[in-house]
Amino acid sequence: MPILTLGINHDSAPIEVRERVAFAPEVMPGALGDARKALDCRELAILSTCNRTEIYGNLEAEPLLRWLAEYHQIPLEQLRGCSYAHTGEAAVRHMMSVACGLDSLVLGEPQILGQIKSAYAVARESGSVGSELHRVFQRVFTVAKKVRTETAIGENPVSVAYAAVSLASRIFTDLKKQTALLIGAGETVELVARHLLDQGIKQLIVANRTLSRAQLLAENFGAEAILLADIPEHLARADIVISSTASQLPILGKGAVESALRKRRHSPMFMVDIAVPRDIEPQVGELDDVYLYTVDDLRGVIDEGMRSRERAAEAAREIIEVAAAEFSKESRALGAVDTIRSYRQRAQQISGTELERVLLQLDKGEDPRRLMEQLARSLTNKLIHAPTISLKKATAEGDLERLRIAREVVGLDDLADIESEKKHR
Repeated sequence: MPILTLGINHDSAPIEVRERVAFAPEVMPGALGDARKALDCRELAILSTCNRTEIYGNLEAEPLLRWLAEYHQIPLEQLRGCSYAHTGEAAVRHMMSVACGLDSLVLGEPQILGQIKSAYAVARESGSVGSELHRVFQRVFTVAKKVRTETAIGENPVSVAYAAVSLASRIFTDLKKQTALLIGAGETVELVARHLLDQGIKQLIVANRTLSRAQLLAENFGAEAILLADIPEHLARADIVISSTASQLPILGKGAVESALRKRRHSPMFMVDIAVPRDIEPQVGELDDVYLYTVDDLRGVIDEGMRSRERAAEAAREIIEVAAAEFSKESRALGAVDTIRSYRQRAQQISGTELERVLLQLDKGEDPRRLMEQLARSLTNKLIHAPTISLKKATAEGDLERLRIAREVVGLDDLADIESEKKHR
């Protein structure tokens, strides 16, 4: 059975549905086991992120969709209306596109590849990855690496959070040695923290009006939590300051930053004010040792990044198209292996039976020459019996295409000879 991809993502379903079909990490092994038992399938893997839930395996879509609806207690028709399914080469192509970030909410985002690798690892540990699914995932990982290496799909920022961190990496050659102060504890700051960690930063400080909220975010990233009121005390430690709050008044003024610069002996500070209204007074940008950017300054970076990624996406799609076709061709070739093996075993069984009969007759002293001729005739007749019946049937039915394929398989002439035979019948 060809590989299947069944899924629900940010394009096909609203968040109210996506959150209901999500699988928490702790339930994933149990869910895999439940699905395999209920669907009587050997190979299965589940990818579950904030923007998608996808299931991969060698099974049919409808039973899998029914299981998903029953497992999450969601009406089947609701899932049917917002899900998608791909089989065979299309399924492999889709998996490659997802792994390369072409199917993501943010084009080219790199986190999805790690999430797919994690889904594969969990499925493998659960014993639900066989040879076929293993081959698919390994090819997907290879193609994703090729796309990342040969295109610029992930090199340019396309979100405010990513653009801010990208600019920081241009100012500081090694972010591992820097300390970042993040002001606010919302989704944007969380994304900034994630990108900074991806860049290897070691020291993070999270400042928020509510300490409990700052602590909650800090725990997720191994950061230090402080109150907004404590910022002046810690500001001198920060090489990077990125702010995104809902405050109606500035949080950082020129005086506080000047004081921090003196303590830093005028070591440069990089600041990004993502908030609207602004969190950092515009006059801070007048200081010699401060690089201050606003959300408007990032817009050009983001737009150029998106254009660059769109160009890279076209090159990535070409790579994926070729790779999916090659994988499909290889799979078809592997599909012939069982047929060839069975045909060879049948031929060996026939020859073994005939040889055993002739050897018994030789032991009785019968003429070896006559027995060899008899063996040759008998082997020939039995080996060509099935192909002969098939050829006669194709000829009787006028099935020239089947006859052409049969003649090609047994090494005879081409279609021109078949047409000649047809004219003489």
